[in-house]
Amino acid sequence: MSVSTATQRWVLGLSAAASFMVILDMLVVATALSTIQRDLGASLEDLEWTVNAYTLSFACLILTGAALGDRLGRRAVFAAGLALFSLASVACALAPSVGALIAARTVQGAGAALVMPLALALLNAAFPPERRGWALGVYGGVTGLAATVGPVVGGAMTQGLAWQWIFWINVPIGLVAIPPLLARTPESRGARAPLDLPALALSGVAALGVVWALVRGNADGWGSARTLVPLAAGLVAAAGFVARERAAAAPMLPLRLFRSRPFAGGNLVIFFANAALTGAVFFTAQGFQMWYHHGAFVAGLWLLPFGVAPLLVGPRAGALADRFGERSLIVAGALSLTAGLAWTALAADGGGSYVALVAPLTLGGLGIALTIPAATRAVVSRVAPPEMAKAGGTFSTLRQLGGAFGVAVLGAVFAAAGGSFDGGFRAAMLVAAALALVASAAAVLTRPGRPRPEPLVPAAPGARQVSAVSPSAETV
Repeated sequence: MSVSTATQRWVLGLSAAASFMVILDMLVVATALSTIQRDLGASLEDLEWTVNAYTLSFACLILTGAALGDRLGRRAVFAAGLALFSLASVACALAPSVGALIAARTVQGAGAALVMPLALALLNAAFPPERRGWALGVYGGVTGLAATVGPVVGGAMTQGLAWQWIFWINVPIGLVAIPPLLARTPESRGARAPLDLPALALSGVAALGVVWALVRGNADGWGSARTLVPLAAGLVAAAGFVARERAAAAPMLPLRLFRSRPFAGGNLVIFFANAALTGAVFFTAQGFQMWYHHGAFVAGLWLLPFGVAPLLVGPRAGALADRFGERSLIVAGALSLTAGLAWTALAADGGGSYVALVAPLTLGGLGIALTIPAATRAVVSRVAPPEMAKAGGTFSTLRQLGGAFGVAVLGAVFAAAGGSFDGGFRAAMLVAAALALVASAAAVLTRPGRPRPEPLVPAAPGARQVSAVSPSAETV
């Protein structure tokens, strides 16, 4: 295996560090909510919005971030996203009221939306196809770990220092990363097409409506107007977005990318795999606190078997994807995740020995370590360099939608089973296992189809024609 260059190592390190920070902040707030409620006099609905404001702005603006990176330069917009995220973190830490905190969290989510798709685009542009799996394995392992250590970091800082430190920690990371990002990484751009403002608006409304319904459905009622109206608006906007993209000469998201089986299958896999992962982490962390009467810090530590495997196995899994392809790794990983979650559901008996849960949690973590890098590679490694940010934006959007969907579905099942961790936890985790099983079934789509020799991207007048996917493009 060839040795990475210094530039490649900088791109990988900076992309993984920035994405770790972004994913961490999705979960780190959850363990500090009770302290924030006491210090700022927040209501329960206020606390929910400190989480939801970040998720909503993040999910709604990812495709916009990808489009801006293509137009203005991916490195430049990535750096701007880090700066915005860091400044918003300062505003969160200094927030004098819960309203100010919610507003700052919204801006934080906007910064995250600039970072995530462009981190993937820069990473894929820096590594050749034969090394992308390894690089994506490292990247996926680090981001997978962030989802698990979020409760640990949040609990440790809230109990040992103050809740404001869960935001202060972002500031030096973001500011230290910006100078080497600008000095050590190459700039890249997508097609120089004008920004399609109606498409940007439609994509944002679509994501906002769907995510709003998912995060508020259990609280407001799935049959209530407060859930159904945003959901309907989101679906109508999504249909309008698809119609506009079909007719656009320079689409914001080229729908022909979905003719690639690995691209379509990988996006479907990450939706269901992240639904299973996010929902499982959300309820397991709470279960540990309910059963064993420990604080958030200890509960977070007990989740580490779920997060260590992605960090240790991810790079190796990515290298295996380079060698054997994505489908076999996704199937093996998703089935391991399915088995681990089902085993956790059966082993959890509401306060029995924690030791009995270590093996199933580790098996589930191994499943994530195999699945995420392979799914990422399937989506982003087959598009041409001008469209890498679009592919990364699509992948990141579906990943966030999957996480919101997982928490919503598991929450509904938990409530239907009585809303108690004595019985509701087992039902919720079995549904998480079913979602992971769907991800393994979706892996069938990642098997390459017949090569399509004709170019898929029409060239601009006087320009050289570019294929939408790599020379080994696969279509249905």
